[in-house]
Amino acid sequence: MNPKTGQPIKVAVIGGGAAGFFGAIQIASGGKCSVTLLEKGKQFLSKVKISGGGRCNVTHHCLDPELLSKHYPRGERELRWAFETFGPKDTIRWYEERGVLLKTESDGRMFPVTDSSETILQTLFQEAKRVGVRLETEMEIHSVIPKSDSKFEIKLKSGKILEFDKVLFATGSGRKAWNWLEAMGHTILDPVPSLFTFKISDRRIDDLSGLAFEKAECSLLEFGYSQIGPLLITHWGFSGPAILKLSAKGARELFEKGYDTTLRVNFLPGMKKEEVRKRIEKEKELHPAKLINNTPVLGIPRRYWERILEIHSIAASKTWSGLSSKDLHLLTEELTDGRFRISGKGEFKDEFVTCGGVSRKEVNFKTMESRVVSGIYFAGEVLDVDGVTGGFNFQNAWTTSYIAAQGILSSV
Repeated sequence: MNPKTGQPIKVAVIGGGAAGFFGAIQIASGGKCSVTLLEKGKQFLSKVKISGGGRCNVTHHCLDPELLSKHYPRGERELRWAFETFGPKDTIRWYEERGVLLKTESDGRMFPVTDSSETILQTLFQEAKRVGVRLETEMEIHSVIPKSDSKFEIKLKSGKILEFDKVLFATGSGRKAWNWLEAMGHTILDPVPSLFTFKISDRRIDDLSGLAFEKAECSLLEFGYSQIGPLLITHWGFSGPAILKLSAKGARELFEKGYDTTLRVNFLPGMKKEEVRKRIEKEKELHPAKLINNTPVLGIPRRYWERILEIHSIAASKTWSGLSSKDLHLLTEELTDGRFRISGKGEFKDEFVTCGGVSRKEVNFKTMESRVVSGIYFAGEVLDVDGVTGGFNFQNAWTTSYIAAQGILSSV
């Protein structure tokens, strides 16, 4: 309650996505605040609805806060402790208490057992109604201005002016909201894409779209970043978890280089180069009369093996006994130290994540309150925080909005 008026503290939550909706519920459930959720579009939770192919990848089954935080190229240090307050275990429990069971898939992603995002939407809407969140759509905001009496004036495009005691920004990667915050004195780091595939034109992968490697080490040598995981050849280059995680790690550097740099691929991670060479030599020793073309080594997919033989002019009719020292060297290098030129980027399915936003230095991650303007709070992608694909960005939304709600409630 406001000690001066005896009325509930008025809180505006701007942005009706995952972070804003969850934050509004958490604030209203404290019983101290009147909460209005403002969404500029016609619908709430539109991205939640289409996420995960319409199934909604709620979170990831990485329950250790330290390990979990390593999936965030920007925000690892700050989220390490935030996840102690509200992490995947808490997300799972929150939904289970409301009758929504989650299942874990082989890659750790967690979805509702119904395989439908509607399950998540209905739960959030029911909870918002139960705790009394006022839901407002088509609220085109013109400006957000701090007033001298510690209140905030939100002016709508219609000319109507709303007044609130506190404001939670959950506006995602929206330039307009960043402009308002910049006008208040916040530092905004320019947004750039952080989840994308690599465009590569190379004879080694031409016409091999769909070919997958279970495990490869992919490195951006120029920037010192590396990731190990599944790798997929597409019709435009490389994709798969290893590439997507790498794109997130090197997002800003890749943007600044115009997506023009070298990718190193080790198709046999965990094996030293000398070890790989010896294994190839062993094939020569054991199967001298066999055609090299017919006997891929070390689990390399046959089509890729045939392609690198072709590229290096190792004839399909050549047997292992005819493998020269030069051939042996070329194959070893190709499998452990393949170099590919990145010439651009693509998007990843329907997901578009950016890095950039409000500087983390200007936010108290124990409360999510601004260090620049008291009474302003943040949650989700409005911050310079982003995770790799797999439910990590949703977990960031749940975590930061929960902490922001607790920060607001503890201040009133």
